[in-house]
Amino acid sequence: MRSFNAAEESAIGVVSASGPQTLSPPLPAMRHTRAFFILLLLAALLPAAAPRACAEEKKPNVIFILTDDQGWGDAAFAGHPYVKTPNLDRFAAQGTWLRQFYVAATVCSPSRAAFMTSHYPARHLIHGHISTHDQNAARSMPDWLDPQVITLPRLLKSAGYTTAHFGKWHLGNGPGAPPPEDYGFDASKTVNSNGPSLGDEAKDEFFRAKSTALIVDETIQFIRENKDRPFFINAWTLLPHAKLNPTPEQLAVYADLSPSSGEPGFGPWMRDYLGKAKDLRHQMQVFCASLTDLDTQVGRLMDALDEMGLAANTILFYSSDNGPEDYRISNAANGGVGSTGPLRARKRSMHEGGIRTFGLLRWPGKVPAGRWDETSVTSSVDFLPTICKLAGVPLPAGLNPDGEEVSDIWLGQSRPRVKPLHWEWLFQVQGPDEGYMPPPLAIRDGDWKLFCDHQGGSPELYNIAEDAGEERDLADEQPGVVKALTQKVLAWVDTLPPSPARDTVRASGRAQERAPRKAPPAAPANAVDRNAAFQRWDRDRDGELTFEEYRSGLGKPDAPERFKRFDTDGDGILTRAEFLRAGSPASKP
Repeated sequence: MRSFNAAEESAIGVVSASGPQTLSPPLPAMRHTRAFFILLLLAALLPAAAPRACAEEKKPNVIFILTDDQGWGDAAFAGHPYVKTPNLDRFAAQGTWLRQFYVAATVCSPSRAAFMTSHYPARHLIHGHISTHDQNAARSMPDWLDPQVITLPRLLKSAGYTTAHFGKWHLGNGPGAPPPEDYGFDASKTVNSNGPSLGDEAKDEFFRAKSTALIVDETIQFIRENKDRPFFINAWTLLPHAKLNPTPEQLAVYADLSPSSGEPGFGPWMRDYLGKAKDLRHQMQVFCASLTDLDTQVGRLMDALDEMGLAANTILFYSSDNGPEDYRISNAANGGVGSTGPLRARKRSMHEGGIRTFGLLRWPGKVPAGRWDETSVTSSVDFLPTICKLAGVPLPAGLNPDGEEVSDIWLGQSRPRVKPLHWEWLFQVQGPDEGYMPPPLAIRDGDWKLFCDHQGGSPELYNIAEDAGEERDLADEQPGVVKALTQKVLAWVDTLPPSPARDTVRASGRAQERAPRKAPPAAPANAVDRNAAFQRWDRDRDGELTFEEYRSGLGKPDAPERFKRFDTDGDGILTRAEFLRAGSPASKP
């Protein structure tokens, strides 16, 4: 603050360093002079204070892009030899890649629940993907995430944020399921939910191919309408989840692609997997075309933030719900070639390729640009407490997060995590003969990762810092580490709510078989004919009918309405059982 000379001190009645002074009553002119200097002083102080106050009050916007089944190596910047991702490359160059970022589950619904709650999904008995009531009950699961649970959007909304969810939901749909708005969202347009719909897949064979553009359209519109207040948006894509069906325009980008499974950008696990692909050229063309359009739409969103002048105050976080799908799963047969890079296994496996996904983060001026953090271990359960910290939102006492607050890591520090990470997977894994199926419990603590069963047996131990591909089991060489980590992971299991599905696995020592679909009623009189029709219409012989196969086989204008009615579990696929039920008198196909 500026100092005053003697004349000014006299004019405004300042006490000098030598002590109190007696001043004559001010003349009218002196009163004006005093007022002038008071205003001058305020003018000098207020402009400096006002920006500081505004800066302290301005909360960051948050956009969370969650893709579906994208592998750790599925971007050009991540070493993929074929896919074109100029916008994700730009994202990585402008931000930080947390290269040891993990999701909390091997499939979508439990992984999404962990991002929303900071809880391991087993705490909510969400052991696998949420499906029909019968399949959920067979796996000791609820039909949806409890809407009373504390969620990130609800916490942010209570602190003045406006919130939205666009794209995939998969935390509960069907009769009685709460819409996304019941979890703290002001607006939503989704699939796999009971909220407002993003669109009808049955009416457009290229709906999924165009879905990322629709999600980004909704996101940009919501931002424009709310740019003067803090916002939180989930933009959760449908891609690159199967079944992939890119448009001819999207496919044209890769018309000349001739891939090889031996590319050095793929690790040994990937090279072996791709070498067994049925039609690698077509599968890679389909996959890359789908992912490049997703990249294009992410670029549109980044450009819109720049255009509106919001990029500098917007945290942009990008990840996937789990690793890439396996082409041996029927609806992924035409495109299940997503890359795990050097990592072992794929979706459904607790090996690295199933649970390590992108942790891309951009916040210009706050998050270091072009940084690859190779050592910090972070997780989806850290997302809620970290966002709340950066937004200035206190965590409620009853939350009890499983994750930890890692804003220091996001903003440029590297450090060991405080809490170990835990996983549980109770079901089968595709590719057990290829080494994709470990024991049902896992813990990551420091550089070590241990697998074991619920009795503490069948241990496998890997030093992930030195062996990210999990090729060398060190359990026999490190009995002390095995004992310590086994005690930790079994103690964690003891904190989980009881589960009949877990009891079955614990008692048998084996993963549960895939929950069977509800058996169809007795075959109707025309079942033989419908069986024959199913065989004819199932062009790729995968035992299921896509909408395009059904529409082509039926050849009637009301095919979209029929398909939607017969697809009782809403997964976009007709099983043989669903197709036969469609022929019963009650269905009137």
